[in-house]
Amino acid sequence: MEALDLARWQFGVTTVYHFLFVPLTIGLGVFVAGLQTAWHRTGKEHYLRLTKFFGKLFLINFAMGVVTGIVQEFQFGMNWSEYSIFVGDVFGAPLALEALLAFFLESTFIGLWIFGWDRLPKRVHLATIWAAVIGSNLSAYFILAANAWMKHPVGYEVVDGKARMTDLWAVLTNSTALAQVPHVIAGAFVVAGGFVLAVCGYHLLRERRTASDGTGGASVWRTPMRAALLMTAIAGILVAGSGDMSARLLYEQQPMKLAAAEGLRHDTAGAPFSPVPGLEVPQLLSLLSTHDPNAVVQGTEDLQARYAERFGPGDYRPNLPVVFWSFRVMIVFGLSTVALSVLGLWLTRRRREVPGWFARACVLALPLPTIAVISGWLLSEIGRQPWTVQGELLTAASVSPGVSLAEVAVSLAVFTALYGVLALAEVVLLTRHVKAGPEPVTPAAPLTPPSRGDDESADARLQPTLMY
Repeated sequence: MEALDLARWQFGVTTVYHFLFVPLTIGLGVFVAGLQTAWHRTGKEHYLRLTKFFGKLFLINFAMGVVTGIVQEFQFGMNWSEYSIFVGDVFGAPLALEALLAFFLESTFIGLWIFGWDRLPKRVHLATIWAAVIGSNLSAYFILAANAWMKHPVGYEVVDGKARMTDLWAVLTNSTALAQVPHVIAGAFVVAGGFVLAVCGYHLLRERRTASDGTGGASVWRTPMRAALLMTAIAGILVAGSGDMSARLLYEQQPMKLAAAEGLRHDTAGAPFSPVPGLEVPQLLSLLSTHDPNAVVQGTEDLQARYAERFGPGDYRPNLPVVFWSFRVMIVFGLSTVALSVLGLWLTRRRREVPGWFARACVLALPLPTIAVISGWLLSEIGRQPWTVQGELLTAASVSPGVSLAEVAVSLAVFTALYGVLALAEVVLLTRHVKAGPEPVTPAAPLTPPSRGDDESADARLQPTLMY
């Protein structure tokens, strides 16, 4: 084992762990903003209670995502200095925009939203959460644009062994980014929808166990459940549509990844799609990849021979079993979540009560969308190997030359242990707040200046109205 192997493991562990929080933050932020908008428009108290309840869960997840995301950038300098030297001029631009524009926008307005309850006008306070949501989505766009450049580099030239950006607009409007961004964002809404469904299902079951009439408080949770069902179903359609666009781009830009995901070894006209080994649907792969059932799809073995001739000796195939099965886990678990949402919309139509078995199914299905997006990310990143920058820089040439195996092993062990503790903290905090449920809303006291000697009583009046 070499330092390269552990460096890849470390980046993989930290990236996957960080990505556990990103989709939920993106989707749940929009959901919370929607709930607060409903409260602003209708004045109904249960929308305010739900806004504050899901807002706490959103903030816990956001904070954990920020903490784990910081580590990612340090690794570029510690373990991947050769990569940083090569791509810095190009890769740094979208990352700088993400930090200086998107993240500052997101974090600033989240702060205003947290501390602005009963201090800002309702309309202004509502605008702060929407500004934070816009910032989080812009942040995702810039990061995905940088990642897309690694898969399909554009708008650059290589000078003295380094990539130099020649067109920022080309980098930001990369065709791979334009397909990848809606796919990832829509997937984030599926994750958030699955999370909200599990929370609502849990409370519906608990209230039915404790209420004497069997329905106590169910209407409070039916509203967010219906909203989550609709959000998940619509997002599922967008995931499928953007996935189709991504498949066609893979055919043109990353044929090795496409062949590995489908288990296709040799160039085939009218290539079949194989859901599982031994089962094939004739011509379906060609149809999905090109919209032409008779198109030729390149296979891994034939591509390996071409790449060896073009780039020199070496193995240019990714980890075939991981890529193959990641693709299928992504599809099965993602479709299962979307199917659950469509079923739920049918079961709860025309104000029908949520069946107990369906509420239980929502709780059990909590990990499905997260497993689906993680599997999709593994497919995307492992499928690009052995390249860090497709066709330009090999992963083996990207690692820091002065880093020893022992140094990477120590940092990997420390990060893994630290992230294990953070994972436990996340689970404990989320579980505690989910079980607590929405707090009663106390009418805000008038914000009048206290008289001398009344400081303590003024603080006592204001405290119940503050969310955090």
